[in-house]
Amino acid sequence: MTYLKPHFRNPALPSNALGYTRRDYEGAVSTLCAGCGHDSISAAIVQACFELDLPPHRLAKLSGIGCSSKTPTYFLGASHGFNSVHGRMPSVLTGANLANRDLVYLGVSGDGDSASIGLGQFVHAMRRGVNMLYIVENNGVYGLTKGQFSATADKGSKSKKGAVNPDDPIDLVSLALQMGATFVGRGFSGDKAQLVPLIKAALRHRGVAFLDVLSPCVTFNNHPGSTKSYDYVREHNAVFNRPDVVPHREAITADSAPGELVTVTLHDGSVVRLRPVAGDHDVHDRIAAMNHLAERQAEGEIVTGLLYVDPDAGDLHDRLNTVDTPLNRLNDAELCPGAATLARVNAALR
Repeated sequence: MTYLKPHFRNPALPSNALGYTRRDYEGAVSTLCAGCGHDSISAAIVQACFELDLPPHRLAKLSGIGCSSKTPTYFLGASHGFNSVHGRMPSVLTGANLANRDLVYLGVSGDGDSASIGLGQFVHAMRRGVNMLYIVENNGVYGLTKGQFSATADKGSKSKKGAVNPDDPIDLVSLALQMGATFVGRGFSGDKAQLVPLIKAALRHRGVAFLDVLSPCVTFNNHPGSTKSYDYVREHNAVFNRPDVVPHREAITADSAPGELVTVTLHDGSVVRLRPVAGDHDVHDRIAAMNHLAERQAEGEIVTGLLYVDPDAGDLHDRLNTVDTPLNRLNDAELCPGAATLARVNAALR
């Protein structure tokens, strides 16, 4: 059952450059468990889209099956939406993206939806470079079917009933890096200050952006012994960086040596004081990101933040050399150019 929110609102609510308030980016009232991390992720998506001045009707949200895949109902109620079958969100989104490249695509999935039945779909979305933001709301359990371990549950973690998980986990962040994703990060539903900028940057990225967001299940996986609980993540969170998103302006440059204090005046007249640290992680180095993940995991730490980004990444349309006009806007003559053109194509393949 879905509960609609009332339409009345405070006239003093702040608005963005489009004249929308934050309420214009909300959806129906959530029916998830009170305190569910997924609701915090939905709130972060709402805040990110509001701050990006993104018209809600320009976004298409797609999902599969699971608690996480219910969440698109709870944000951007005025956007396009499609709830697909279990594990098949990536292929449905790929088809929609090929038909209409003008929309902003957001795929929402869970650790069961993506790391189990949909694992093959996940890796092919990463390697094909579909222009999308792929969010996995990762709680380590099957919340809809009473809390069995999912494929991302850590080895040795305990279920609510005391069972110990004997299997090694699938790390979707490492897998995304290996399969060629061009924007990779991890967030925590309980850290909105980090999560909102990550989502904003990922939505603006051209190519496939992947965010693994740890999202504790308050009903089945928020107890001592769980490695996906609020307490465990907060105690073991190795915050990698605090990203932010800056609108496009003329570049501000500053030369400095490691350890040297530099004062920089920003576009709005404010001043920041920077002291570069020697040995900072290079977010453009895929191998360094993979190595850092492995090193921190060996120490029992959960790395969050932006791990890797390719600022010059292309997408699936570049690889397929499709026309700039969305395919769903082409007429019959453009879609079916005739027998002579087909003959030339066939001849080129002989």
